Amino acid sequence: MLQWVKNIAEFSDNTYGERRIQKALNALDFPVGRRRTAQLMKEANVWVRYKKKYKATTNSDHKKPVYDNELKQDFDVQPPNQAWVQDITYIWASEGWLYLAVIIDLYSRKVVAWSMGSRMKAQLVCDALTMAIWQRKPKAGLIIHSDQGIQYASHQYRRILRLHKFVGSMSKKGCCWDNAVAESFFGSLKQERVHWRNYRTRYTTQQDVLNYITMWYNSQRMHSYLNYQSPNEFERIDKPLKEAA
Repeated sequence: MLQWVKNIAEFSDNTYGERRIQKALNALDFPVGRRRTAQLMKEANVWVRYKKKYKATTNSDHKKPVYDNELKQDFDVQPPNQAWVQDITYIWASEGWLYLAVIIDLYSRKVVAWSMGSRMKAQLVCDALTMAIWQRKPKAGLIIHSDQGIQYASHQYRRILRLHKFVGSMSKKGCCWDNAVAESFFGSLKQERVHWRNYRTRYTTQQDVLNYITMWYNSQRMHSYLNYQSPNEFERIDKPLKEAA
């Protein structure tokens, strides 16, 4: 078990704490609890990346129209493509800032689309939304939630929502809890990957962020909301169950 604990810690790039390592051991048919897992981690000399604070920022000081909060912090969504959340963050590289826009399906917590660029313009969020529409092919009535950032209030973005008959939704000004799922993803990205890297160029930053999203977060990382399955695994298992029902 000590060797498995070391392997799991290495596999997670030292991001798994005792809860996730316990779940991984249980999946390997080791019936251990959290206390025993913590002891094993100590014996195996396993360390976990500690959390660093990061600052989220939104430019909501504008005169453009905003949407009502249609989501109302209802993050427990069962059918896919019924409600998405989105947000923007920024990552520093020696070359300059890289801005990242993501869209997450609340059904599986999967990052279904993203866009990265050197400027935080409306095109950034429109590109992410266009990718999400192409990937998921949602129907009219989809709720898509964001903060009150000026990019999400732009004419270009609102036009896409009208064209596809989506329902726009926005957080109350200054209320991070209204978009907690997107904030949580950025917290994981920063605390598990970005804060432990020294990026030289925007390109290397893009590649590492893309690797985190596609090869780790969506594909492998245990998500507590999904009963410690990855988003891809959850969708793969849940789809035939829904079809059978």
